[in-house]
Amino acid sequence: MSEPPVADPMIEVSGVRKAFGETQALDGVDLQVPTATVLGLLGPNGAGKTTLVKVLATLLRPDSGWAKVDGLDVVRQPVAVRSVIGLAGQYAAVDEVLTGRENLEMVGRLYRLSPKQAKVRAEEALERLNLADAADRSVRTYSGGMRRRLDLGASLVGRPRVLILDEPTTGLDPRTRMELWEFIQQLVRDGTTVLLTTQYLEEADALAQSIVVIDHGTVIARGTSDELKSQLGGDVLEVGIQRAEDMPRVLTALGPLGAEASQVDGEGRHLAIPTSAGASALVEAVRALDDADVVIADLSLRRPSLDDVFLALTGHKSTADEESEAAANGDRPAGRRARERSSA
Repeated sequence: MSEPPVADPMIEVSGVRKAFGETQALDGVDLQVPTATVLGLLGPNGAGKTTLVKVLATLLRPDSGWAKVDGLDVVRQPVAVRSVIGLAGQYAAVDEVLTGRENLEMVGRLYRLSPKQAKVRAEEALERLNLADAADRSVRTYSGGMRRRLDLGASLVGRPRVLILDEPTTGLDPRTRMELWEFIQQLVRDGTTVLLTTQYLEEADALAQSIVVIDHGTVIARGTSDELKSQLGGDVLEVGIQRAEDMPRVLTALGPLGAEASQVDGEGRHLAIPTSAGASALVEAVRALDDADVVIADLSLRRPSLDDVFLALTGHKSTADEESEAAANGDRPAGRRARERSSA
């Protein structure tokens, strides 16, 4: 899926392919990220997001195609690329024995800063991430959110022009997530370019100026949040019913409104239908369900969300949404169970 050229992009990816045995992780990916913007990279687990991140971070060589960061080729100029990027992966890569300050100063020295420079940069990062009060504590005493913030601080010590964030807020509490969002927005205002992979669609909605959706190693959609939402063609009619056994009759009754393109939740009592009929869809739905003798629990009309877009494009919800629903039902989704088994 091609895209119009971007003037002076900070990140460029063209025709990148990467396979692991018979698995084609990336299959001709193209994307561009303008300077001082956030590109949200969305996709289900196994879509190829982390593989692309590793290519851009010079941790993997593509089989074909090319990628550049700040005009530097990731294959031919890997050392130079590493000098302009910061990377925060899915898991906090910090040393638990060291203090927060010692972790950041060590990273500064690895960036070949002088001891004095490393100390100054570490102090700046600690202040910006609200970790100054815990700077001299062992990291083993840090909470999960504090470790994630420290990991992000480590990626900032070198003052990178490009920050690559691979699901940076996974597992964080809502307050810490919001704090990180504000921090990322400030970095962009200061001129940093951010590539963000995330399973939280509201995160991409809040942070990203443009979004790329990838599935099975291929870009399947791109655009702004509003542009992607507009592809669903108007609004979403949401219908809640009291009895799950009534759902077949609901689907039949609402067929003229487009129920064949609807999505039913796991409990079989909630239906979401893309519609361009506007408010008249509510009136028609009430009449049709009354004629079908269906008891309505709730009925509403709303604008599409990125969740609706993701569901329409990939055929299922984001992993974050699946896990939230499973947690509410006291269960774990298949994707998480599989990951737990593989790590056991």
